[in-house]
Amino acid sequence: MKKSTLVTILIIAGFTGLLLYSTLSAQQVECSACVTFEGKTNCATATGKDEAEALKTVVNTACGTISQGMDGSIRCSGMPPQRPVCRTR
Repeated sequence: MKKSTLVTILIIAGFTGLLLYSTLSAQQVECSACVTFEGKTNCATATGKDEAEALKTVVNTACGTISQGMDGSIRCSGMPPQRPVCRTR
């Protein structure tokens, strides 16, 4: 194997490891909750740097399968999470 190829592989592996570490270390809180929108309920789990971010992500994730179109998605994302449970990772 050429030296330049090995250096390239090591740089890519190092960058990938750094990216993975920085992404996962920022996710400090994990929350689960349900959202009810137009008579449909869906539950989800998500992580975030804090509880507020994690819950916002939970609502958006749960709304993904129970809302239709951009208008429905926007209205659903404003719904409060039901039975939220959060824990620090």
